[in-house]
Amino acid sequence: MSKQTFLHGALILVAAGLITRFLGFVNRIVVARVMGPEGVGLYMMALPTLIMAITITQFGLPVAISKRVSEAEATGNEGKIKRILIVSLAVTTTLSIVFTIGIFMLAPVIAEHFLTDARALSPLLAVTPIIPIIAVSSVIRGYFQGRQNMKPQAVSQVIEQIVRIGSVILFTKMLYPYGVQYAAAGAMGSAVLGELISLLYMLRQFNVHKSFRLRKSWKKNLGEGRKTLNELMTIALPTTGSRFIGSLTYFFEPILVAQSLALAGFAAVESTKLYGELTGYVLPLLFLPTFLTHALSTALVPSISEAAAKGNKETIRYRIMQSIRLSIASGGLITIVFMIFPVVILNAVYGTSHASFMLQFMAPFFLLHYIQTPLQAALQALDLARPAMWNTLIGAVVKFVVLVALTSRPEFGIHGAAAAICVGVVIVTLLHLQVLVKYNVLRFPFLLFFKFFIVIGTTGIVGFIWKNNWLDETRPLSQLLIMGGGLAVLYLLLTYVFQLIRNEEWKMIPWKRILPKK
Repeated sequence: MSKQTFLHGALILVAAGLITRFLGFVNRIVVARVMGPEGVGLYMMALPTLIMAITITQFGLPVAISKRVSEAEATGNEGKIKRILIVSLAVTTTLSIVFTIGIFMLAPVIAEHFLTDARALSPLLAVTPIIPIIAVSSVIRGYFQGRQNMKPQAVSQVIEQIVRIGSVILFTKMLYPYGVQYAAAGAMGSAVLGELISLLYMLRQFNVHKSFRLRKSWKKNLGEGRKTLNELMTIALPTTGSRFIGSLTYFFEPILVAQSLALAGFAAVESTKLYGELTGYVLPLLFLPTFLTHALSTALVPSISEAAAKGNKETIRYRIMQSIRLSIASGGLITIVFMIFPVVILNAVYGTSHASFMLQFMAPFFLLHYIQTPLQAALQALDLARPAMWNTLIGAVVKFVVLVALTSRPEFGIHGAAAAICVGVVIVTLLHLQVLVKYNVLRFPFLLFFKFFIVIGTTGIVGFIWKNNWLDETRPLSQLLIMGGGLAVLYLLLTYVFQLIRNEEWKMIPWKRILPKK
């Protein structure tokens, strides 16, 4: 089985993430244009329930599997790797069956009483079958990550998005005449189909690459798997706690937003539309750069685990700082563009500019969100998942308090929810950094943040000057592309000058394939 270095493995996942983000973004555009903000609101209201069920089903095992498989491979213990897979599959399969049945039974209550819109029932029921599919695929992905072979996961992500975007057009248009709730259910059904095809590919790759027969003596391995289960749980339980808090937050967020907007005097249909603009229009744009942060996080766990086992503190520090640098660098340019051209971007993508203020307001705060995922992965790899869980809980509590306090006031409305999300991002990210500083893993990167402040500030000032002097309102999109290209050149030049992207990272980019031959 092929094995990649940290940067090579991350680059493979970045390439796949870039493709899947683009395809996923196209999928969002299709869904938004076919169903409108009301349909998107129903879609997004049903999604947090699913995410929470999947989080509990996975039980934090993907990270634990990645770490333990990597350790077992280092010692050549193939028998332990087999036990890890068997125990993990048994746990996730059992939990997925329980939660699938549970959501089917509780869906009417969740839709009508918690989400305050009975029409959310159809998308809830349509997406429930995805739970056992993701449960199995997460175990296989954890196995490949532990082997430090990122190619199967990368290809499966692309396959999943291609299938989803192909089927979402068919399903939503076919079901929209029956009602917006059925169109939302069609969008959810396309997600189920995409995950199923992706899982079939992963299983095929697993059968090709594995060096043992999984079904042989599986009962014996399962019976002897108590020690293996305990080893997995030492990592999985704190990780699950952190993700459960995040999923619980995600689950209650639309409920609190809907109830708070109702207190502010907004009708249920209007609340759904406003929430759809925030979560269906603004947040997908802000989450675009996270394909790199997730790739770095995935590659970071086995890399830091290996360095920790060898007692190499300098490698640990360097990898974390490298992840922070690359994460902010990847999000800095798009943050500048969002702040300067929010109206142009929203009009070009969604055909509306209603959420332009929220996009412009939230963009700078999400720079900290881009480093939050790598920081959390570092904490998990260093057996500091418990402090990470408490940080997530503190951030969630403060976020909810701010959300209810602001969103329930008519003068804030949905803007209060946007502000609460930003507050949560800032608190959790700074707390993660504080834990790493407390345990002497690294020093607070004041100099690094200052350099990025200069680079982003300089590029942003130039961008605002260009916009105010040269933007032609009759050709905003073409001018955005020209100005964006100029800003990108300036931004990359400044990151190179300030050594925010270093030579070894530039060399990883396949320039010969990108640049035309002379």
